[in-house]
Amino acid sequence: MYNFLMQKLSLVKFSIIISLSIFLASCAIFGDPVEEDETRGKTDLEVLQLGETIQRNRDWPRVIKIYEAAERRFPNSRYAPQFKLNLAFAYKEYYQDENALAMLDKFIRSYPNHPAMDYAYYLKGVVLFVDRGILKEITFQDISDRDISQLEDSFRAFKTMTQLFPNSEYFDDAKNRMTYLMNKIAERELHVARYYMRREAFIAAVNRCKYVLDNFPYTVHQEEALVIQISAYKNLGVEDLAASTKKVLELNFPNSRFVAKKITSRDDEKKWWEFWDL
Repeated sequence: MYNFLMQKLSLVKFSIIISLSIFLASCAIFGDPVEEDETRGKTDLEVLQLGETIQRNRDWPRVIKIYEAAERRFPNSRYAPQFKLNLAFAYKEYYQDENALAMLDKFIRSYPNHPAMDYAYYLKGVVLFVDRGILKEITFQDISDRDISQLEDSFRAFKTMTQLFPNSEYFDDAKNRMTYLMNKIAERELHVARYYMRREAFIAAVNRCKYVLDNFPYTVHQEEALVIQISAYKNLGVEDLAASTKKVLELNFPNSRFVAKKITSRDDEKKWWEFWDL
């Protein structure tokens, strides 16, 4: 009985080995399984309609696959610009920001006169826009003391859109975002200026303030930029520039506590920047 059972077990093992060999051989012959292409057999318009239907369900991985296939299959289609814009939006929604920016830049290069160009610039600005409002409430972090290159790129995209398309439906939102970005970029520049003041790098501090005054004249940080600049000039001993900057401060901010008579001594002005937040 024992020998009989061992023979049966050997036959089962042999069958499994043969079946596995056949399966592996078939894999080698036919290659890896191919993902289903939902665009196969469809026209460009049908693919666009399919993508937009799935997009409404927010199935972003599936949407991306459809529009990527459409990009390959219909490069010269009349709907090719729409494929690119929809794909860029899907990338953004699926947190693939680099892919979204690359696709938007491709659209901007390929269709400079397209009627949806305002949307392309607007969407580029939105992708680059970093709004940490909620995060700030939770972690007490702010973007003003961090790298701002992405914010500057976002600002430029919105600025281009508003300059080229003043009648765009996205104009008002772009302007609101620009205001937010201007204030945050200016705030970060002055954060750096204060850093330089603490280290007595007064020329570097002046340059940071000058950048804010020249590039963001409508932000809430103009007064502070002037105050820091006056203090830096005083510490450098450049009295004429300190005096002219103070006149600008008095003209634009007549109610500023820094132009009050009680703190107009030479020593006080050198320290104005220190008690800006007091």
